Amino acid sequence: MLTRENLKNGFLQDYVRHHDPTARVLDEHELAASIEATLASRPSGAGGLRVFGYGSLIWNPAFHFNDRVVGRIWGWHRRFCLWVRAGRGTPENPGLMLALEAGGSTRGLVYGIDDAAAEEELLIIWRREMVTAAYRPIWVTAHTDAGPVPAITFVINRRHDRYAGLLPEDRVVETCASACGALGGCAEYLFNTVEHLEEMGLPDRHLAQLRDQVAARMRQLGCAP
Repeated sequence: MLTRENLKNGFLQDYVRHHDPTARVLDEHELAASIEATLASRPSGAGGLRVFGYGSLIWNPAFHFNDRVVGRIWGWHRRFCLWVRAGRGTPENPGLMLALEAGGSTRGLVYGIDDAAAEEELLIIWRREMVTAAYRPIWVTAHTDAGPVPAITFVINRRHDRYAGLLPEDRVVETCASACGALGGCAEYLFNTVEHLEEMGLPDRHLAQLRDQVAARMRQLGCAP
């Protein structure tokens, strides 16, 4: 599992460089420039700095936050559409990760970050989400019980060579059931996301169905979860 410490010390970048030499890993200057550009486009009157999490940021944020509430964003939905050849996959058996694709809506968690801590906390988030620029950081409107708030989230970069597009369901199931890397298996990632969404009262029906299919396939492969 990724930790705050190994995100701060560059472990993830070094790991990807070593285990996926075909990937172009962003350097510290590029990460800083991306953060600066994102903050420069911060909506006027946004108030406190917020980040919207929809996948592993829900169950392993690894950054410091001052508040956490449930929120929904419109215009984006979760999909396994990002190939990974390191972390939760290998070059020989790439895994899949969640990203946000256009259309629909997504419920997740909205994290508040102190402006005074923004430099350190955002760099931790960027080192995690923007290793190869397979995601794009954008501002979205998260609808919470207290009203709508602007938040940063990470959507798929369709121009990236790791973008998987719309895959057949059986391909996603087979990949999630079999792909594994140093950070664990795709199935573990899927199961954790579904479990924590359900614990928060935010069930994702499609992900839950996918979990059941992946679990069944793993039993067929003799690696029951």
